[in-house]
Amino acid sequence: MNLKQQIQQLAEKTEFGGNDRSVFDSFKLALRKGEIRAAEKDADGNWFTNTWVKQGILLGFKMGAIVDMSAQGDSFPFFDKSTYPLRPMGLEDGVRIVPGGSSIRDGSYVADGVVCMPPMYINVGAYVDEGTMVDSHALVGSCAQIGKNVHLSAAAQIGGVLEPIGAMPVVIEDDVLVGGNTGVYEGTIVRERAVLASGVILTRSTPVFDLPNNTIIKSDGDSPLEIPAGAVVVQGSRNISSGFGKENGLSIYAPIIVKYRDKKTDASTQLEDYLR
Repeated sequence: MNLKQQIQQLAEKTEFGGNDRSVFDSFKLALRKGEIRAAEKDADGNWFTNTWVKQGILLGFKMGAIVDMSAQGDSFPFFDKSTYPLRPMGLEDGVRIVPGGSSIRDGSYVADGVVCMPPMYINVGAYVDEGTMVDSHALVGSCAQIGKNVHLSAAAQIGGVLEPIGAMPVVIEDDVLVGGNTGVYEGTIVRERAVLASGVILTRSTPVFDLPNNTIIKSDGDSPLEIPAGAVVVQGSRNISSGFGKENGLSIYAPIIVKYRDKKTDASTQLEDYLR
């Protein structure tokens, strides 16, 4: 019986023994090594959710008991599920963790060459690929998929999702720059080399106005919002065209694609290479 079948069987149980915990530990180790992922991209470039993996992550919460995880003599108490302690880390992982209060939960994959600036947090099920920088006060939510050479700037929030198990997590593909105080939520997919300027908020219900192509990008309700490759997205607003809003000159938030990435944009993001 393979790991997928074992997890699916365990998910039906309400009481667990030692062998069950051993299966879950194998599952969590596979997550930590990046051998399994909460979401993957197929040969056509389409992302899909591995529901059994998310099922296994939820199983850990059901299986674990709340225990004291505080370090011996530590004045900062820490109580969490016994199944999800801090991720074991060592020099051999090749991850640069700067001192100052960062946490990486077990069951997440953090690749060689990732830089973690304090304080930041990576949650269970997240996948953070090579060369990415997770800057101060940034969050990588549960099951979020972060590509290679991404910069998550200070206070960037990458939303997480565990339930329902079929829900797509947020995906940030390779070489994306996510500006400070930016929020990406509700399964939004940001394609490779895109730039999200500071303060941009993206959700499933957010229409994005593509100026170069004279189009509006929306989710149809079932599929996620998807930002095209190389798009440069900034904060904007649009006027309310009727009723009380029009009478009072009100406007609402609207993210805008002002251009697609070019040599000038690449030059402005060159600093990232020196920081890694």
